[in-house]
Amino acid sequence: MIHDKPLIVGIGGTLRRGSSSERALAVSLKAAEDKGARTILLSGAELLLPMYMPGQQQSDQASRLLAALRECHGIIISSPAYHGSISGLIKNALDYAEELRADARAYLDGIPVGCIACAGGWQAVGQTLAALRTIAHSLRGWPTPLGAMLNTSTALFDAEGNCTDMATQRQLETVGHQVIDFVRVQGLGRQRAPSIPADATVEP
Repeated sequence: MIHDKPLIVGIGGTLRRGSSSERALAVSLKAAEDKGARTILLSGAELLLPMYMPGQQQSDQASRLLAALRECHGIIISSPAYHGSISGLIKNALDYAEELRADARAYLDGIPVGCIACAGGWQAVGQTLAALRTIAHSLRGWPTPLGAMLNTSTALFDAEGNCTDMATQRQLETVGHQVIDFVRVQGLGRQRAPSIPADATVEP
């Protein structure tokens, strides 16, 4: 049974506090909260992890990340575009999902994944969004139909982190809404799925 308040984990940002990708992630998580989700935002220094190596002893930060990934019902990832793809900080954090390979729910199997890409131009932001979706697929997650693309060549947030562009705000809120909606649709599907007897035959 899915918790009445599903947990959505946000992973994103840079080591610079208040980066566009961190602020964008916060907007999407707030939209999920407004629809009844619990949220955790992991950003900045919380993602400053040792380079992932299978079998290594986990740091406290890595253990927290893995615990959040194991508990969550959905994820939102927000990355800046670094040379046409996601940042090393975000990629390394996602590499830690390899530690979930032997779990009952392997990797991010069946989990909705909202994707947000931020860049100073449309070419880089498009490539970065595609990379995020590819990674989500590789980890067996379900990227949401809408992925948010933010061209940060113009200011999109004020000093308090509020989004100042209505179209951008709608994109980010839609990503958060789609993640929580997908979680709830999954829950309804599991509740309503009919059981089929082992000896049942299928009519041609």
